Amino acid sequence: MAGEAPKAVVLVSGGMDSCVTAAIARLTHRLAMLHVSYGQLTERRERRAFEQIADFYGVSERLVARMDHFRQIGGSALVDPSIPVPEAGLVPGIPVTYVPFRNAHLLAVAVSWAEAMGARAVFIGAVAEDSSGYPDCRPEYYEAFAEVVRRGTRPESGIEIRTPVIGMRKEEIVRRGMDLGAPLDRTWSCYQAEEQACGVCDSCLLRLGAFARAGFADPIPYRARPAVASARVAP
Repeated sequence: MAGEAPKAVVLVSGGMDSCVTAAIARLTHRLAMLHVSYGQLTERRERRAFEQIADFYGVSERLVARMDHFRQIGGSALVDPSIPVPEAGLVPGIPVTYVPFRNAHLLAVAVSWAEAMGARAVFIGAVAEDSSGYPDCRPEYYEAFAEVVRRGTRPESGIEIRTPVIGMRKEEIVRRGMDLGAPLDRTWSCYQAEEQACGVCDSCLLRLGAFARAGFADPIPYRARPAVASARVAP
């Protein structure tokens, strides 16, 4: 990447969507990567995926932020062990894996870091396909947040919120990642397991279905690979 390219902060959870978002951002920007540990069940595995993705792209500017207050807030199966992670497939409505207003917290840290380092953009791998369940994945949410950023930062900052995969289907994200040589084998999507992905939680089902429809084998290990994975799994 040329030295004059603008810098961007990329939120990298360690999952497939954020990995492909980083691959896209890298085409036009120099990258700094931000990971947030918020007490999620697979916190250690996601952190490892983040480090491996950052290593793959040779990113030296990394920030790992801790938001342990999400466990105290609760209200989500991802941070409260007493709430079971659903394994029956995706259903309409907001699932128990929704972490209340999480993305606002993540974006706030990313924008703060971007403004401090002079980065011109924040990239996040939000996908509108998820929005029927997660209200903070809708395009209008990011349009509104971009206005908050414009009004709440120095006028000369000019920080943009970029959501390059927001209009893609999951299988399109897989294909884009493969086209760009993204390290999808280093990503992790399972909501509840850290050694072998469970294959039955919402996130695993979406991921397995995406790879099957895209015509590629998912490179990460699974305890179970449901036969229905090739069908569209959506709310």
